[in-house]
Amino acid sequence: MKPLRGLYLVFIPLLLLAACSTQKEMLQTQPTARLFNVDTVRAGEFDTGKMWTFDYPPTDYFKRTYDFSPSAEWFERARLGSLRLPNCTASFVSADGLVFTNHHCARGALDAVNKEGENLPEDGFYAPTLADERKVPRLYVDQLVLMEDATNEVVAAFESGKTDEERIANRTAKIGEIEKHYADKTGLICSVVTFYNGGKYSVYGYKRYNDIRIVFAPEQAVAYFGGDYDNFTYPRYDLDVTFFRVYDNEGKPLKTDHYFPWSSEGAREGEPVFVIGNPGRTSRLHTVAQLEFNRDQTYPFVLERLSDMVSIYSAFLQKHPDKKLQYQTALFGFSNSQKVYIGRIQGLHDPIIMARKSDFERKFRAGVSARPELQTRYAKVWPDIEAIQREKAPLFGEMQALTFTGIGRPTVLSLANSLVEYAILVLLPEAERAERLRGMTLDALKNRIVGTSVNAELDEAVLASYLRWASAKLGTRNASFNVFRGTLPPAQAAASLIQKTILTHKDQVEALLAEPSKIHASSDPFIAFVTGTSAYAKTLRDKFTDAVSREQVRVQVLGKAVFDIYGTSIPPDATFTLRIADGVVKNYEYNGTMAPVYTTFYGLYDRYYSFEKKDPWAVPNRWKNPPASFDLSARFNFISTNDIIGGNSGSPVLNKNLEIVGIAFDGNIESLPGDFIFDDTKNRCVSVHSAGILEALDDIYQAKRIVQELKSAKLP
Repeated sequence: MKPLRGLYLVFIPLLLLAACSTQKEMLQTQPTARLFNVDTVRAGEFDTGKMWTFDYPPTDYFKRTYDFSPSAEWFERARLGSLRLPNCTASFVSADGLVFTNHHCARGALDAVNKEGENLPEDGFYAPTLADERKVPRLYVDQLVLMEDATNEVVAAFESGKTDEERIANRTAKIGEIEKHYADKTGLICSVVTFYNGGKYSVYGYKRYNDIRIVFAPEQAVAYFGGDYDNFTYPRYDLDVTFFRVYDNEGKPLKTDHYFPWSSEGAREGEPVFVIGNPGRTSRLHTVAQLEFNRDQTYPFVLERLSDMVSIYSAFLQKHPDKKLQYQTALFGFSNSQKVYIGRIQGLHDPIIMARKSDFERKFRAGVSARPELQTRYAKVWPDIEAIQREKAPLFGEMQALTFTGIGRPTVLSLANSLVEYAILVLLPEAERAERLRGMTLDALKNRIVGTSVNAELDEAVLASYLRWASAKLGTRNASFNVFRGTLPPAQAAASLIQKTILTHKDQVEALLAEPSKIHASSDPFIAFVTGTSAYAKTLRDKFTDAVSREQVRVQVLGKAVFDIYGTSIPPDATFTLRIADGVVKNYEYNGTMAPVYTTFYGLYDRYYSFEKKDPWAVPNRWKNPPASFDLSARFNFISTNDIIGGNSGSPVLNKNLEIVGIAFDGNIESLPGDFIFDDTKNRCVSVHSAGILEALDDIYQAKRIVQELKSAKLP
């Protein structure tokens, strides 16, 4: 029988997601036949997303789509009312510096202000007066107040290089020069932002506020209701909100004209809404070859490590529930990322998604070919990038096994690596150091080493995991690893190594720091392993880094091609900088039925009782018997078609009047391939509704002063 050209019977994998599952269990598949012709699949108009920059606001598109023509003043208000946390987004919601973000963006802040005898992450926090608002050490928020184009300067510096190395070095030097110039000139926190992978550059200047105090945070149980099971799902019932306040240099609440008023009604179904936030990173402009490298190499490796860490930390906390305050946040992070990578990998194995990516690339290349001047400049970029992926692939696994920092590596191994680097810093002048160590001061590295604490029991489990996966990557080829691993099974080998090492003892670590010349000669098994493999690891790393550098050069060239063909008609990939994403409040089909646009507090209690009041669907004590005045039918969470990704957490959801109608806190499971493609058929932004927030603050928490401030936009 002749095969039908382009016709495939595809078995789409169904994810079986469960906390603490192994990767194999989570990626089990159940055949669901789907017949399609790959030749008929076409890229969508918005496959590259709707994360528009404020540099190039899509005013014509907004007019065409929503019959709405926002002014320059509207965009300025949207920009200045928004804020960036170190890991999330936030916004001003009153003239007195009240700041609104997600609870999961504030977990570290709650840990930081937690006093002896308290458990704020579990019990929540409310400051009944200004005097009770607690300053969060080292927390800051940034407000984007300056944007200027820097494309010509950076591109000219890049193109002045004669080799790939020179081009990258020249670009880096020019960016540093521009950032310093603007910082000195303005007094702002300045950075050069890359758009279209180097097709455009902008200088962003941020006003930084350093006096940030926490005002309100609910209990973990209701902020993360449903736990990891409900994470990246919908319908949802989460009060994922926290309020901070910015104080000025005189220690008074900041007076600001730039804030978003609160809408008590929220948005209607079908109404346009706008998410203003700082999406972290996407790869929608990657070539198909780059996506395939992530599918086959990077993402499976990261998922394996995340799955290991979820299993290890879950088992540790089950054994030591008293350590929950110290380690629960880390487990949440691992679990969240685990689901993200499962969704990304599944998306990259979806033949329809990949066919759409291939069609976009085919049309892009055709656009280049149709213009001789672009064909001459850009035609080789795609085959060059593809060849580099083939070059990186055989190096990737072994290099990861000989990289001693990052997820899946025990703290004691990272500590040994830092000690060896410290010895290098002491002995070598700046010019002779490895590039990653240049500019690092002895005191900075020493303080990092001294401040590292090792939980021997937890580290032993992580070490056993490392020995298992590193053995699979290295085999028996590396003599130093063979000595380090020994002949015992991984769990027993890890126990033996942890027992032998001196690095779990802070006084002995400090003794090595006092005599750095003795570090390389140390007989400690971890230090001996790091020093024994350093030369070979450097060779691997240099080869991989060289390939990545050449890839970066071609990616920048490709970025110019994107801009030459599409201009600003498509948005650039996310770069953790401020974007505006349009959408509408809209339902979608799922699980054989229809998802409601809104959920209510009735749904929260339905899940509470349906799961027999057990975690993670248990509610805090104050929620068990709500007052009669509490409106259970109030809208709690809702969905919209806005384009978001990690970093958007805490983003205000606004109507055309720039009023708060909600706060983005998650995407549904269908949103996870959004790293590399946007499809609003089922991809949904999940937000907490403005009406539900007021209802909970008023009746459950009796936080009357916050309710009054939100309604009046000023302190009561």
